[in-house]
Amino acid sequence: MISRISVLATASVLLVLTACSGGQPKREIPEGIPPGPGTPVPVIDFNAPGRTADLLLAWAEPQTDALGIAVTALASYGHAAAIMTETDADCGIAWTTLAGIGYIESRHGTFQGSSVQPDGLVTPPIRGIPLDGGPGVAEIPDTDGGVMDGDVEFDRAMGPMQFIPETWKKWGVDANGDGIADPDNIDDAALTAARYLCARGGDLRTAQGWETALMAYNLSGQYLRDVRDRAAAYSVGTRP
Repeated sequence: MISRISVLATASVLLVLTACSGGQPKREIPEGIPPGPGTPVPVIDFNAPGRTADLLLAWAEPQTDALGIAVTALASYGHAAAIMTETDADCGIAWTTLAGIGYIESRHGTFQGSSVQPDGLVTPPIRGIPLDGGPGVAEIPDTDGGVMDGDVEFDRAMGPMQFIPETWKKWGVDANGDGIADPDNIDDAALTAARYLCARGGDLRTAQGWETALMAYNLSGQYLRDVRDRAAAYSVGTRP
């Protein structure tokens, strides 16, 4: 199970975006699922030393203003999608889907004043509410002794992609080459999310596969629509 901090209150699928300045015409946001793949991610050497997502900074930089995604976070999403292209070509997950999730879960690692550092670490760490079975909240008693999420009574969702400890222990992966699978590092979190989605949905280039994956990530039709709206907007180089 994966939890989230919040869901946007959007009640219907957005069809168009009205430009805010410059007298630009409205840009249509594609309907349906899956959302488009967005700007193609260039091939990079994932075995290079250091944070290999840095190799995508030049790809991410020209898009950050239009998308409203910081360059480090955008490079992480592209990095995760590109790795899955190389390691699980049948999945076809796009960076736009990861970015859509990243926005809904944590505003791309900036929820409540947090920020994404150049190495991908989100500080201060983002933690969800206690999963104590309250109204609209699942009840998940502590599974990690509070080591990962800081709560010894109930589990809490962690990091920019909001994984609970039990899910992270099964799926967490080191994507930035520092030898640690860290839910608070957006590189690690984005690749972990991609792996989880691909395992759950199969071929995310199909409507059925994409919907199955998103519903496994969060069992909510509203959540699926909110992620779709964001991802679809990112796919045409803008935001809702």
